[in-house]
Amino acid sequence: SRLWPQLERAGAALGAADRARFAELRGRLPRLIPPEPPALVHGDLWHGNLLFTARGPALIDPAVAFSHREVDLAAMKLFGGVPGPVFAAYTEALPPAEGWEDRVALWNLYPLLAHVNMFGVGYLSRLREALEASLRLPERWSG
Repeated sequence: SRLWPQLERAGAALGAADRARFAELRGRLPRLIPPEPPALVHGDLWHGNLLFTARGPALIDPAVAFSHREVDLAAMKLFGGVPGPVFAAYTEALPPAEGWEDRVALWNLYPLLAHVNMFGVGYLSRLREALEASLRLPERWSG
């Protein structure tokens, strides 16, 4: 997982309790994520990377990867600003697994850790909230 290198980079920004909670999550992670084939995702799909031009909408600044498609859904919720009809159209065209909205915090751990590493401890409270929400997720799938 991409989480663990970011966790190492965080160094002293995260205390022993934070690291213990991440270790707990690591053991449960396979049972929290619905199995599906990897999808090509934008990887940084927040409202700042969505432009509206005379020719129509455009996406910029991709961090393209093959990942779980819920990664992009979660990223669109991380900093807000993506219109609700976008989610409605997506879920109508290609419905995600049940409980996807509950997993938004889980998928946003990576960008929040990256923000702690790039921009500082101002993101720690959101990271901790997302971590606790992720640890409350039910284990639904065999890992």
